[in-house]
Amino acid sequence: MQDRQNKGLPECDMQDPAHLKLIAVLANITNDILSGKLYLILDFLRGGDLFTRLSKEVMFTEEDVKFYLAELALALDHLHGLGIIYRDLKPENILLDEEGHIKITDFGLSKEAIDHDKRAYSFCGTIEYMAPEVVNRRGHTQSADWWSFGVLMVMEKAKLGMPQFLSIEAQSLLRALFKRNPSNRLGAGFDGVEEIKRHPFFITIDWNKLYRKEIKPPFKPAVGRPEDTFHFDPEFTSRTPTDSPGVPPSANAHHLFRGFSFVASNLVQEPAQQDVHKITQLHGNNIHFTDGYEIKEDIGIGSYSVCKRCVHKATETEFAVKIIDKSKRDPSEEIEILLRYGQHPNIITLKDVYDDGKYVYLVMELMRGGELLDRILQQKCFSEREASAVLCTITRTVDYLHSQGVVHRDLKPSNILYMDESGNPDSIRICDFGFAKQLRAENGLLMTPCYTANFVAPEVLKRQGYDAACDIWSLGILLYTMLAGFTPFANGPDDTPEEILARIGSGKYALTGGNWDSVSDTAKDIVSKMLHVDPHQRLTAVQVLRHPWIVNREYLSQNQLSRQDVHLVKGAMAATYFALNRTPQAPRLEPVLSSNLAQRRGMKRLTSTRL
Repeated sequence: MQDRQNKGLPECDMQDPAHLKLIAVLANITNDILSGKLYLILDFLRGGDLFTRLSKEVMFTEEDVKFYLAELALALDHLHGLGIIYRDLKPENILLDEEGHIKITDFGLSKEAIDHDKRAYSFCGTIEYMAPEVVNRRGHTQSADWWSFGVLMVMEKAKLGMPQFLSIEAQSLLRALFKRNPSNRLGAGFDGVEEIKRHPFFITIDWNKLYRKEIKPPFKPAVGRPEDTFHFDPEFTSRTPTDSPGVPPSANAHHLFRGFSFVASNLVQEPAQQDVHKITQLHGNNIHFTDGYEIKEDIGIGSYSVCKRCVHKATETEFAVKIIDKSKRDPSEEIEILLRYGQHPNIITLKDVYDDGKYVYLVMELMRGGELLDRILQQKCFSEREASAVLCTITRTVDYLHSQGVVHRDLKPSNILYMDESGNPDSIRICDFGFAKQLRAENGLLMTPCYTANFVAPEVLKRQGYDAACDIWSLGILLYTMLAGFTPFANGPDDTPEEILARIGSGKYALTGGNWDSVSDTAKDIVSKMLHVDPHQRLTAVQVLRHPWIVNREYLSQNQLSRQDVHLVKGAMAATYFALNRTPQAPRLEPVLSSNLAQRRGMKRLTSTRL
């Protein structure tokens, strides 16, 4: 800010700790006497702004809108309680923190030091969100913010007019907010925000829990490194940072911002935390992957990619890099999923992405513990109770993905690895999201978990449900193998795809003999329900987690389970997934005249001619 002492006051007044939860607070205020500038250092909210999410990412449900409006109402109420009109309410000025809660920012147009008997007359704000009294310049009060509040509600849920698909309560709230007479507008009365809180639209909101941030936001941004900015519009993040131009300060410049220096009290009082995990900036200013990394040996090879061990040259830290041939597969969906959900403790973390035009390099944490099946089959003592713990961890992760509208579609054991060599189920990571998909509407926008079927084609929902059932089926294969010591549908690596598919189609597998004679009945029950031939009758991830075999794990046997040779089991597992993923052979086309139908018609024409 330059020479704008009066404009700086409202922003600097945002220091009251009572509203640190809702307003994007100033962490530090410093002044540069020589340049005549005031620098406001704010919290960095990595979740981005609501406009970017609204316009490019996710469709909002009415429940989503209700949550955001409720938090916004608390924020505006606090501002109004301080005698401040916000005057610039729009999605671009509403930021999301790491948990998905909103915070208001940019108080440059705010007006302070007014009460209900005084009005402001400035023509300011964003025209689409201005209240009528702001536009006609006849004076406005805090009621103008509630008009913008209503506009924001419409922008989040619809584009034009009064949407008839909105609930009666939502339409009623909009009509109460869009009163041309400011004094008749909801929230402008003596009770202020309490009028809005009492409206039937917010009947399901527990305002005390909302204030304490005990209500889970509808969307949690995927955040990685502290400096990540992928939730912000590239239009701004791609610009070169520059300081604001300024005029030379006057001789009295040192008086411009006298008394403005400030450091947030919570920063002064809190002791410096030790042993905080630091996330290293991997690529710095390097352009090419090989500038920052040294590529080592292969870890795994797939149809469209190869995974190698790599070492970061500057820190000598080991990572894994997945190198994807862009001409064979578009990696954008995989990257988006990993960025959004990779912070889950049991999903592999994406550290960085490089693109040289031909190949995309995904730098990820190195899984030192190896594949899940390798470790289990090589373990001297592996019991039914341990199998339950492993399945619980994996299914919890799959349930999280399914609840976010994501299906993995390739949950074979080779894509489930251990982070370290401890063998602890908590170190399990689900990897390789190359075939994963996110649920999208017909316009390509992502949808939040609670979204209804209003804007989704039935076949899309049906396909999503089928893919989710396939994920459970894959977990059923894994569970069967952990308990039995061999795979259910393949006897070895030499089984043909036709033989394996025939067994899968019949839905027949052994639950007697060998380990099955000592395994609990609840284990057999959950296996049979996870491997049900009909996807509609198969257990969901939630149902698996509620099954007695998972819930009552402490009562399960700790006796060692026997197993076949490791290489035999892995070969049979590989043969199973090869059969499932095999591309059907295209039929060989011959000339039309060689078909039986054409030949019959030719014979008929010949006979008719002779007659």
